[in-house]
Amino acid sequence: MSPYGVRDLTEGNIFKQLISQALPIMATGFVLMGYTLMDMVWLGRLGSREMAAVGGMGIVLWFVDSVALLTKVGAEINIAQSIGLKDFERAKSFASHTITLASIIGGLTAVALVVFANPIISLFRFDAELADMSRDYLLICCLAEPAVFLFFTFSGIYNGVGRTSIPFYFLAIGLACNMLLCPLFIFGIKGHLALGVKGAGIATVTSQWIVALLFIWKTKQKNAILDRFPFFVKLQRNYTHSIVRLGFPVAAMNCLFSTINYYMAGIASIWGGHLGVMSQTTGSQIEGVTWYTASGFSTALSTITAQNYARNKIKRVIQAYKYTLIVLLSLGLVTSCAFLFAGKELFSLFVIEKQAQLAGAEYLFVMGFCQLFMMLEISTAGLWNGFGRTASPAAVSIAFNLLRIPLALLLTPRFGVNGVWMAIAISSGIKGIISPVWWYIVYRKKYRINY
Repeated sequence: MSPYGVRDLTEGNIFKQLISQALPIMATGFVLMGYTLMDMVWLGRLGSREMAAVGGMGIVLWFVDSVALLTKVGAEINIAQSIGLKDFERAKSFASHTITLASIIGGLTAVALVVFANPIISLFRFDAELADMSRDYLLICCLAEPAVFLFFTFSGIYNGVGRTSIPFYFLAIGLACNMLLCPLFIFGIKGHLALGVKGAGIATVTSQWIVALLFIWKTKQKNAILDRFPFFVKLQRNYTHSIVRLGFPVAAMNCLFSTINYYMAGIASIWGGHLGVMSQTTGSQIEGVTWYTASGFSTALSTITAQNYARNKIKRVIQAYKYTLIVLLSLGLVTSCAFLFAGKELFSLFVIEKQAQLAGAEYLFVMGFCQLFMMLEISTAGLWNGFGRTASPAAVSIAFNLLRIPLALLLTPRFGVNGVWMAIAISSGIKGIISPVWWYIVYRKKYRINY
C-alpha cells in the first residue's frame, strides 16, 4: 500500500486482483439494489398498487441518479490512469474536482425534481390515488439527491485507487439502517404512525444521508486516501474537461436508458395496466442480480485496464478480460435457467398476489433469453472504459436501446405486454454481439491481439 492509500494493479496475479476488486464492487451493487428491493418487499405486503407507485418513481430516480455517473466514472478512470503513471498529485486534483462537481449537480437535480414532479408523474397515466402516492414518494426522495451524488462519486474515487471494499462497507451500513427503518415507517408501531409509501421514502432518504456522511468522515481521517484531498476547489478547465469527456458518455447512456425504460413502462401500463408496470419495475430489480454482478466485474476490469494501459501492459489487460468473460458467462447461464424455469417462484418473494406473480414470471421468462448477451455487453464496456474510450460502448447502447421503442410498438399489437419484454430482449442480444466484436476490430492490429 502506498503512502497515498492506493493499490498498484500493474503487478501480481491478475485473476486474484480482478476478484479482489470485483467482489466488493459487486456486493456494493447488490446493496444499492437492496434499497429499492427493501421498499418493494415491505410495500408488497400492502399491495401491487403501492409497488407500482414506488416502482414508477424508481425509474425517475434511476434517471436522476444516472447523472451522478458523470463524476463517478470521471473519478474512476482519471484517478486510475493517474495512479498507473504514479502521478498522485494529479489523482488528488481529479478527486477534488469530482466532489465539487457532484455537490453542485446534486443540489440542482433536487430542485429540478421538486419543480417538475407533476409533469413527470402525469406521463405514467396513473389514477388519482396512485399519482398522489407517487408524488409523495418522489418529493421525499429528492431530499437525498445531494447525498446520492456524493456517495456515487466517493465510490468512484475509492474504486479508482483500488480500495473497492470501503464503498461496500458504508453502503452495507446504510442498507442495514434502511432494513430497520422501512417496516417501522411503513407500518408504524402497532398500527400507529403508519406512513405507507411516505415511510418507505423517509427510510431511504435517512439511510442515504448516513452513507454520505460516513464517506466524508472516512476521507478526512488520518492516513486517508490521497492525503485527505480537499473536497471543494476552484474548477480548472483541463481537469473538468477530462472528467466530463470520460463521464458524460456513460451518464448520457444511462440517462437515456432510464428514459427509454420510463417510456417502455408507459407502453407496459397501456397493454398490461398496473401489473405491467409492476412486472417491469420489480422484474428489473430481480434481474439486477446479473446486472450488478456484471457491473462489478466491469468496473474492476476498467480500473485494472486503466492502470495497465497507462503503463502499456496490454497483455495483462487481455488476460483480465478473458477471466472476466469466463466468470460472467458462467453466471449468466445459471441466471438464464433460473429465469426460464423459476420465474413465478422468484416473484413470489416480493409480491403475494397470484396474478402479479404470473405476470412477473412472463417478464422473467423472456429476459432469460438475453442474460448471456447482457454479460457480454457490460464486460466489454469495462474494457472500453479503461482505455478511455467511454463513448464507444455508450454509442452501441444508445443506438440499440432506442430500437426498443419501435420494436415494442411493432410487437405489442400481436403479443400484448409480452411484446415490450421481447423488444428489450432482442436489443440486449444485438448489443451483446456488437460491442465485443467492435472492440476486437479496433484494437487487434494495434496490439496484435489474437484469441
